[in-house]
Amino acid sequence: MPFEAKKKEFNVSVGVLEFGHGPAVQLGGENVWPLYTFDGPLANPPRVGVEISDLGTEHWNVGLQGHYANDDDIAGMAKRAGAMPGAEFVCLSFEGADPVGMDRNVEDCAALAQAVSEACPLPLCIAGSGNTEKDEELFQRLAEALEGRNILFLSATEDSYKAIGTGVALAWGQKLAAESAVDINLAKQLNLLLSQLGIANSAIAMNIGTAAAGYGFEYVASTMERVKAAALAQNDVALQVPIITPVGKDAWGTKETLASEEEYPLWGSSEERGIYMEVVTAAACLASGSNAVILRHPQSVSTIAEFIGLLTTDEGEGER
Repeated sequence: MPFEAKKKEFNVSVGVLEFGHGPAVQLGGENVWPLYTFDGPLANPPRVGVEISDLGTEHWNVGLQGHYANDDDIAGMAKRAGAMPGAEFVCLSFEGADPVGMDRNVEDCAALAQAVSEACPLPLCIAGSGNTEKDEELFQRLAEALEGRNILFLSATEDSYKAIGTGVALAWGQKLAAESAVDINLAKQLNLLLSQLGIANSAIAMNIGTAAAGYGFEYVASTMERVKAAALAQNDVALQVPIITPVGKDAWGTKETLASEEEYPLWGSSEERGIYMEVVTAAACLASGSNAVILRHPQSVSTIAEFIGLLTTDEGEGER
């Protein structure tokens, strides 16, 4: 007797978030398990973004630096990032705004964000400094400076959601990712808090946290799986929003990537190690339920874009 697989399409679906002006990308919309295209078509395939930093690349792996060697400014980096094969959006990270570091003032950040938005051919998302107080001020100013451009801001946290939610989404109509620490209950609570402010689900994504493969990633995978199960199988409206996962920072911050070739000659090229770590982590995130990943290396971007294409097109030829 031949085996007949039973398809599992749910009566509910993950909501759709759209960001970008002119060209835009949509995240979410699926009513099947992650990448289960054999059960039903995906409303939107997972998306691939490229991360750049307001600090440039001097603090990045030397292999990454080479890909931006001819770019004199951050706007040039954004233009190059947007032209990478497989890239669908660009994420500008304001690491330099951290008060513990360069403490770049918000007006300089606003001018830089405007320059990047003008130079970048793709939709833009923005990540902050990691400092709650500074990011509240920074995001509100950037949301104003980029009014009408439908930016996705990463991220509103439990400590900052009220100021960022009102000052970014409600005041200027921008989109938000709610950031929690690899815990489904915290993720749901934060979504509910943002909803209580009057922010629609269609303006919210989730950054539930991540880790590089091999560094506690099983907690990330299990949390994503639980989120998708609650959203689809249990019709939990609070969790029916897409997931976006910044992968680059964790992947390029592991010992396997940071260790020098002189110290560990048998490990081979540190650039190749970083690519492997980034690709493996991103693929695992997508298989677990992420609707978008943010990467750094051009080879990682093209590899993951091809991976998505092979799993989401009828003929498996990788066309998007």
